[in-house]
Amino acid sequence: MKRLILILALVATPLFAVEPDEVLSDPVLELRALELSKGLRCPVCQSESIDESNAPISKDLRLLVRERLVAGDSDQAALNYIVARYGEFVLLKPTFGGANWLLWAAGPLMLLLAGVVGVSYVRGRAGAKAPQDDALSADEAAALRDILNK
Repeated sequence: MKRLILILALVATPLFAVEPDEVLSDPVLELRALELSKGLRCPVCQSESIDESNAPISKDLRLLVRERLVAGDSDQAALNYIVARYGEFVLLKPTFGGANWLLWAAGPLMLLLAGVVGVSYVRGRAGAKAPQDDALSADEAAALRDILNK
């Protein structure tokens, strides 16, 4: 029965790069490991989860997640362990705490700053005097004729 549940769980979820020797014999732990690894980024590929990546570091991270779960860690404790070792970079969805709030707010703040600069520039240009087409003085006209006649 356990094997049937494991087979159904493995068929129902995409396993991209997870190798057969990595799969846990306990289907409940394996499902927990798959859920955790969906939220972990491959440090090499950066845009893929560790389940989607074939990089050796991704395999190490998949094995580490499974080791922590077999050791009895909760999901959050396993994530905390991995983040403590590799930093928040391995999370596909970084937290909002700490200095990350600045990263989350940087895009809207830069857009707002660009809008303020653009509006102030346009308003400044609207109030500027237009260049005048002043006629040349007699001395300037004579100097210009001398230059053109040479």
